[in-house]
Amino acid sequence: MHGTTSGLSNARLKRMHDTMARHVESGGVPGLVALVSRHGEIHADAIGAMAIGGAPMQRDSIFRIASMTKPVAAVAAMILVEECRLRLDDSVEEYLPELANRKVLRTMESEIDDTVPAKRAITLRDILTFRLGYGMIPVFPDRYPIQKAITVIGLAPGPVFPSFPPDELMRRYGTLPLVFQPGERWLYNVGSEMLGVLIARVSGQSLGKFMEQRIFAPLGMNDTGFYVPKEKHHRLATTYVRDRETQQLKVFDDPVTGKFASPPVFENASAGLVSTAEDFNAFAQMLLNGGRLGSERILSRPSVELMTTDQLSEPQKLGSELFFADNRGWGFGVSVFTRRDHLCNVPGRFGWEGGYGTSWYSDPKEGLTGILLTQRMMESPVMPAVMADFWTSAYQAIDD
Repeated sequence: MHGTTSGLSNARLKRMHDTMARHVESGGVPGLVALVSRHGEIHADAIGAMAIGGAPMQRDSIFRIASMTKPVAAVAAMILVEECRLRLDDSVEEYLPELANRKVLRTMESEIDDTVPAKRAITLRDILTFRLGYGMIPVFPDRYPIQKAITVIGLAPGPVFPSFPPDELMRRYGTLPLVFQPGERWLYNVGSEMLGVLIARVSGQSLGKFMEQRIFAPLGMNDTGFYVPKEKHHRLATTYVRDRETQQLKVFDDPVTGKFASPPVFENASAGLVSTAEDFNAFAQMLLNGGRLGSERILSRPSVELMTTDQLSEPQKLGSELFFADNRGWGFGVSVFTRRDHLCNVPGRFGWEGGYGTSWYSDPKEGLTGILLTQRMMESPVMPAVMADFWTSAYQAIDD
């Protein structure tokens, strides 16, 4: 058959399968699940193994989705905004008093006590758009006094995330000055960590419970949460990292003894969720449908449109070229493409990657969602070949 009602070519989906299989056969990744959905039709492919030498990968294998958690947290926050329990431009100090009376570094090079007062309070909008003044400074190795201070208090960015209780996490951040004035500049990651604490404090529930009741249960995301219960451990893929000396893959997180095998001390809204391709596709489809899936409305269409619109000015992106190049920006919890310079880089396309080897984007113009779940950690913000080939393959399969 030449094509399908979804506007995807079967022959070209087969080409995608062969391309993905080559990445597994070459040893680049032990296994993967690749999912493409368009106009209600889902094509999912499980290739390789859940662990090196282990059981075959399944369509319902569970992966640590790392930073693909960020958009889920942003949706949770927008639920509270729609209920008028939070407002985008109000100070968050009522719920996050640790962020009151902020001091701001005089310059990036300054010692951490060389500060000026913050010009205004931090708002929910600052947190959602990562313009709150806290975040990862993309200079490696650490060069600035503020980077060293962040490391000393146990909050250095990296593959092992903080495991302090939420109140202790906020207390520690409260000891640091802001790197930039609120609203001035985009810095990655910390906004989502704090957003999770904010959602829990405003809702009066744990973050996991709020997400379960308001997002996962309504969308049928039965395998998504902040850890994998014991009866599902056999479905959790092993995560690997490349050993710099031997160049071989070594276990980073084990399904049974690892960090995701039991409830965490900190439910990390920046990177803590596990999920499956089908579960995450339900979430993505809800966003593509303007906040609704079937009979369940999670958010209004205007909220989704706001979330998936680039919120950054060019000066706010300064220093973050590593993340944005010159073809994308940031909405609430998602990256948004602004310029067409590749098959898959379509203005309005939104989504994000996860550092443990996952990628998701949805494209309103094409009605297309792609999800690639692997268990090999990314080694830099540059997209690994398996991801680049997945996205090329997904877009070359469009048949109308």
